[in-house]
Amino acid sequence: MRLRKLSLRHFRNVGFAAFEFSGRQQFLVGANGQGKTNLLEAAGFLTALRSFRTTENKLLVGHGHHTAAVVFVVEHERMGETHVTIKLRHDGKELWSDQARVTRLADHVGKFPTVVFSSLDLQLVRGSPAVRRRWLDLTLAAMDVGYLRTLQIYSRALAARNALLKAGRPVEAELTAFEEILAPAGAELIARRMEGLRGLSRSMTHAYSQLCAESEPAGLTYEPNFSEPSAESLRARLESGRARDLQFRTTLVGPHRDDVHLSVKHTDAKDFASEGQQRSLVLALRLAQAAWFHEKSGIRPVLLADDVLGELDPERRRRFWTTLDPASQVIATGTHLPDAELGTWQIFDVVGGAVEEKTAKVEATA
Repeated sequence: MRLRKLSLRHFRNVGFAAFEFSGRQQFLVGANGQGKTNLLEAAGFLTALRSFRTTENKLLVGHGHHTAAVVFVVEHERMGETHVTIKLRHDGKELWSDQARVTRLADHVGKFPTVVFSSLDLQLVRGSPAVRRRWLDLTLAAMDVGYLRTLQIYSRALAARNALLKAGRPVEAELTAFEEILAPAGAELIARRMEGLRGLSRSMTHAYSQLCAESEPAGLTYEPNFSEPSAESLRARLESGRARDLQFRTTLVGPHRDDVHLSVKHTDAKDFASEGQQRSLVLALRLAQAAWFHEKSGIRPVLLADDVLGELDPERRRRFWTTLDPASQVIATGTHLPDAELGTWQIFDVVGGAVEEKTAKVEATA
């Protein structure tokens, strides 16, 4: 897949911007705080109508405005030239594909994969389990409509059960009703997560070995909060845990408390890996995500790299660029132009949310 045109209106600090992309590699250059990340954030919105930086739509709409819009023209392996429009409001969003309104996210899932490489990704190692669960849910839901539907069912039932617990005196029949929904949905989420992480783990291990030395193995393993993936067992655990859940006023067992464990050299990456190893690990995780998207959909994702290589040593930076799929489009940002040895780049200056294409391109030396 190639992104050929991108237009934004009232998206964060960007009043209006329009790009026409040619070739495989684009680079947005500018000082910090000028809006480069905002532009990549808008491009990444194409995949699942989600930001990689926030869950609140109101933060994406420019100050003083009620709506924002992002318009894409995509060259697609299966669908040919496709026009996609996303309209954002403080309280929701609209999706249009080739002038037809798309009312269900499930009809959009898996069609337009993008993968964002961001400095925020370090939180996948250093942050809370919730950060890793969100990455896992977004990754699996982007390619699996069944996972998305099950996650929605589970999340709604969980929110309802927690509301009863917070009320203080839930009726047993009401708890039972929501547990009858939670148990099978939770068991299915666990099973789908196990399957998805098997493929992602293989790809991540391979990507890390390309970024670093073979003697420095990396691992990605699933740590379910509930290790017996059957609806009957989860239903029994929910029922037996009601008194404790009522005490804490929240549901304490289920896949909403799962974690994903990342390791380097068979030790916990959060506690024992160096900063360079942690940065390489999250790059490998995103490379694995891109490979998994391609495997599942048959569509090459657009790779969005947001100034992620500044803290890596020159050898790891070189390995990263050579590890990228040579057939995938790459849109990158930075405060300095890329090295000429990395090939030909279409260059855009970004200043205060305004974008201007530079006449000259950065090209590989002979």
